[in-house]
Amino acid sequence: MTPAPLRALGGGALMARFFGDRPPRVMALHGWGRESADFTEVLDGMAAVALDLPGFGSSPPPDRAWGADDYAVGVIAVLEEMHSPMVVLGHSFGGRVAVCVAARRADLVGGLILTGAPLVGGVRRPRPHPAYRLIRWGHRHGLVSDKRLESLRRQHGSSDYRAARGVMRDVLVKVVNESYEEQLDTLSVPVHLVWGAQDREVPVVRARQAYRRLRESGCAVRLREVDGVGHDLPLSRPDVLREAIRGMLEGTGR
Repeated sequence: MTPAPLRALGGGALMARFFGDRPPRVMALHGWGRESADFTEVLDGMAAVALDLPGFGSSPPPDRAWGADDYAVGVIAVLEEMHSPMVVLGHSFGGRVAVCVAARRADLVGGLILTGAPLVGGVRRPRPHPAYRLIRWGHRHGLVSDKRLESLRRQHGSSDYRAARGVMRDVLVKVVNESYEEQLDTLSVPVHLVWGAQDREVPVVRARQAYRRLRESGCAVRLREVDGVGHDLPLSRPDVLREAIRGMLEGTGR
């Protein structure tokens, strides 16, 4: 299936793919290192828009290290220009941003569908090897070159970290240390968590934690665990997300 063509928004600050021939009722936000084309099968035939978030796909990167809330400000600017409230679908990193959008401007969001998004508990990473810590110390004191340090970072960093360039590496470091309990506690829109039961990047236990927290705060929340599926639901099971979107739209009476 051929992705919809890209269109510029906000004077070229964001690129987006529009689906259907009516004003969008759904907005989709992709995961880290991904792009709007991931949602082609999910949104085909729907009145929807999928964004290339800044620094991904064809959208230029931010001028500094943004966190998810900074990304949310840019998404809100787009929502304000469109027919809203809209259902916002967020995958992985896009789910982080979607939660921040709804926490800031619930009036623009008809509901959230979140999949594979690390929302609670932060990220615990193993302490770097002592030799690597020594090299970093040497770099801070002018004893190790930038080239040598970068070589070691490529050896020891995650695949996302190794692939990131420039400011996007700083963005990654920032967002992986964020947690969104405060935003979850304030959500007033319906939330549907749709998770791959075999997700290894953001295990389903994290979804269950978010589900319990949302229920305790009085949020209207559902959790669906999809057997035989991992992290990338937009590509592996677009039908499941299409079903979630239809249910959310019907639930908002739109």
